[in-house]
Amino acid sequence: MTSFDILVVGGGINGCGIARDAAGRGFKVLLAEKADLASGTSSWSTKLIHGGLRYLEHREFRLVRESLAEREVLLRMAPHVIWPLRFVLPHHRGLRPAWLLRLGLFLYDHLGGRKILPPTRTLDLRSDEAGRPLKEGFSKAFEYSDCWVMDSRLVALNARDAADRGAEVRTRTAVASLCRDGGDWVATLKGEDSTEEVRARMVVNASGPWVDEVIRGPLGRNDARNVRLVQGSHIVVHKLFEHDRCYIFQNADGRIIFAIPYEDDFTLIGTTDRDYEGDPGAVKVTDHEIEYLLSAAGEYFERPIRRDDIVWTYSGVRPLFDDGASSAQEATRDYVLKMEGGSGEAKVVNIFGGKITTYRRLAESVLEKVEEALGKRGPRWTAASSLPGGDFPPEGFDELVRAIRSEYPFMPAPAARRLVRLYGSRARAILGSALIEQDLGRDFGHGLTEAEVRYLADHEWARSADDVLWRRTKMGLRITANAAADLDDFLVAHLATAPVRPRP
Repeated sequence: MTSFDILVVGGGINGCGIARDAAGRGFKVLLAEKADLASGTSSWSTKLIHGGLRYLEHREFRLVRESLAEREVLLRMAPHVIWPLRFVLPHHRGLRPAWLLRLGLFLYDHLGGRKILPPTRTLDLRSDEAGRPLKEGFSKAFEYSDCWVMDSRLVALNARDAADRGAEVRTRTAVASLCRDGGDWVATLKGEDSTEEVRARMVVNASGPWVDEVIRGPLGRNDARNVRLVQGSHIVVHKLFEHDRCYIFQNADGRIIFAIPYEDDFTLIGTTDRDYEGDPGAVKVTDHEIEYLLSAAGEYFERPIRRDDIVWTYSGVRPLFDDGASSAQEATRDYVLKMEGGSGEAKVVNIFGGKITTYRRLAESVLEKVEEALGKRGPRWTAASSLPGGDFPPEGFDELVRAIRSEYPFMPAPAARRLVRLYGSRARAILGSALIEQDLGRDFGHGLTEAEVRYLADHEWARSADDVLWRRTKMGLRITANAAADLDDFLVAHLATAPVRPRP
């Protein structure tokens, strides 16, 4: 029976971030994910690294300060999948007054020690390009900074780095049972074709929306009621504006929505906030949510947005800690950690809540509890690190694209830019010794080649067309159903001869 220091349950951003931090400190780590990496909340987000401007209204100053500080830490760690984004907040007469917005943005500029991102400025929408898509009644806006993130790629990069540092990462592997045996846990793992028992000195339950389910199931605690599931839905429409800034719109119900440039040719609109009950894996956008987002955006944009404009929708649940708030939008976005286990017993840390922006700090907090139980191994290290492919400065993206095109002259500029945006400097691992485009193998459409798919299967745990098209890339917005079927067939054939688990 194989033994580990830590068994991490859940392959979302928190689980992968914890596995990476722990492996980097010298712990022997096993991460088990019942489906694919980022197949839950971590790929259902609004895809922002942000301080949470509206959290100031709920006086969550500690969370906002920590989130603001993390923006630039994460930007330096992964400048290929995270980049600065400017947000345009139009002043809406009858809602929050201009002075209140400016005061909130003053705090936002100064709470987190901003160094890279530019400060807030005031816009005249009658002359600024950002005013062109909006209705004539909007004349004033505030523009501030946050960051955009390719959320599911951030998860995959953390998993890849965890594995590079010695962690074992197993996808399609459910934790069926957990039993204490002396000072250890004995876990039964069920893969697609096998069952195995392993030992671990400690368990970290980072299963997101399923955290209570793990407590009630494998951990055998029927009284677990810690999580408030809040549904957030998004719609993707054809591009609504030409500039590269994002809008944040206030709504009469007190909520806000974003309209964000997305994958070059689209606009992402979201999100909603509503309590959800049921299977987190079965959540779908409702007609009411679609109408809400269309109506809210329609209050601002001059051109009406209709259902026919929608090219894709996605919906997920956020596993917020149930703090008894009266409404979903008021529930805390902060994380809560609870360690259980008496003297001499194997410990478990259960994670409730959290947001993608604070995943690295959450991991450090979890490691404090791990080291309290298992002993200290190494110092904090992730703040000054880079994720795979992110070994270049935030301002060096275009220079890296030029370098890739110089090394591979056959690469068109858009194709090189796409690869660098997804893989950073590790784009070279995909392109390898290719001298001409045909050396990359078949093109499944829009530049997605066999070479890229092999890389995702061999190094990033991709096992199906959905893994590739929706979580490792967003080519699902462009690839035909026939091409997706061909991609599935190619993966089946490749995996039949490839190593069982991704190699370093």
